[in-house]
Amino acid sequence: PLQSMGSQSSSGMSGGRGSSSGNPAEQSEVAESNQSSSSSSSRGRRTADRQQGDRQPASEEDVDLAEVLAYLLRRGQVRLVHGSGATGLQLVQSYSDSDEDSDGAWEGRLGDRYNPPVDTQPDTHEVDQSEIRTQILLANASSAPKGRRSFTHMLTEREHGRCRGSSFSHGECTRIRTHFLPNYVSHKDTYQQKAFCGVYSEDGNMFLSACQDQNIRLYDTTRGRFHLRRTVKARDVGWSVLDVCFTPDTNHVLYSSWSDYIHLCSIDGDSENHTALDLNPDERRFCVFSLAASTDGNEILGGANDGCLYVFDLEQNKRTLKIDAHEDDVNAVAFADSSSQLLFSGSDDALCKVWDRRTLREDRPQPVGQLAGHRDGITFIHSKGDARYLISNSKDQSIKLWDVRKFSPKEGLAASRLAVTQQNWDYRWQQVPQRALKRHKLTGDTSVMTYRGHGVLHTLIRCRFSPEFSTGQRFIYSGCSTGKIIIYDVLTGAVVSRLSGHDACVRDVSWHPYEDNIISSSV
Repeated sequence: PLQSMGSQSSSGMSGGRGSSSGNPAEQSEVAESNQSSSSSSSRGRRTADRQQGDRQPASEEDVDLAEVLAYLLRRGQVRLVHGSGATGLQLVQSYSDSDEDSDGAWEGRLGDRYNPPVDTQPDTHEVDQSEIRTQILLANASSAPKGRRSFTHMLTEREHGRCRGSSFSHGECTRIRTHFLPNYVSHKDTYQQKAFCGVYSEDGNMFLSACQDQNIRLYDTTRGRFHLRRTVKARDVGWSVLDVCFTPDTNHVLYSSWSDYIHLCSIDGDSENHTALDLNPDERRFCVFSLAASTDGNEILGGANDGCLYVFDLEQNKRTLKIDAHEDDVNAVAFADSSSQLLFSGSDDALCKVWDRRTLREDRPQPVGQLAGHRDGITFIHSKGDARYLISNSKDQSIKLWDVRKFSPKEGLAASRLAVTQQNWDYRWQQVPQRALKRHKLTGDTSVMTYRGHGVLHTLIRCRFSPEFSTGQRFIYSGCSTGKIIIYDVLTGAVVSRLSGHDACVRDVSWHPYEDNIISSSV
């Protein structure tokens, strides 16, 4: 289903339930979907490390092994082949552990029994001294993170002529909006299969969703509407469309799947023109998990299961860059800002990397810096848009905030690499073991802040900064394996709202750039 979280406040709606961001709301909903397994690549995966790891205690492994084996066989993640031995059969692993080329998440929905741990006292030492704190407080016309005056007090001040102008400044309006976060559910659409992605256009006038039924749906969201405008049948789809994005002019959409191609489809006018953009990969089974378009619309950035970043130039109509970037699947990519010179990437090797195209050589690719601190693979990254800050979501059940001016030292990279090799559980169908929930920082962790309170299971769950216009990017919001949207305060690390309603994990979330509503995508 597709559903929207809206906010009722002082906009003339009687009985409004505007919830202060300090009090968690308990309602929400939208559409999403699970990912499953992908192709095996020749790169170093963690399979051997998982097989060598210690077995989990029975309390952490309450799934019947016969059921798990039947599940893996049914989905094609392992296959039986003839071999030597008593049974004459062998199991062979077929796919990677990112977005799966198979049949959805574990039917038992282990996430339903998972209660993600929350930091009751987040460590704010680094963020309290950071530039992002100043940026957010200025954007919200605040002098301190806990100094947000009440709405009624601000109205009284204005009535007495104590505002700087005749009315509230934009910053003061933004501060008022942060008291009225989305808090009620509005059902939007239901699909027969899984909806993997859902994003607003930059102007908020359109919404784009991608579903496992191979349909890409475009909705008109002008003036509060949510009307299906067009359905596009995706081409060359292997299992499911896995990522979509608008081009900056919103005249085209981009989508990717288990295919050697990224597809470009026109949505302006009555006709549909599909263009296949050949990335010419070396892998036999290939998939782009994450897409981003440059601000000028000339280039497309993709992250793939072969550990590489790809840049396709639309004017030249060819792949212009291939970067051997990571030791495992690249699950997330982003442009750092509107210049499109800095690239961010996140991978199952638990590292975020920063690339400067002005100094980048394809034959000897070197990132300008690496960000280490996660203990498991990264599922998504989102840039604040200022080429300074980004956030990363991870299978270690945390979001981290990074300042790209503070790269991790060698000991940090080593500590993160060791932590990843010690992860002997599979987030797609197993419960989170207690040992995976360690809270102390790894050696060399240079993150500014860590946020805990959401679950990352079954699929590559996404997180984002809240909009600049309406919230001053005061919040981070994320999907959750428990079927909720979790909203954090960037500066305090506190969970300010839990929006519930889905009965399966929420994979994608998108906050309208100017209005108080969030659309989530779920199974």
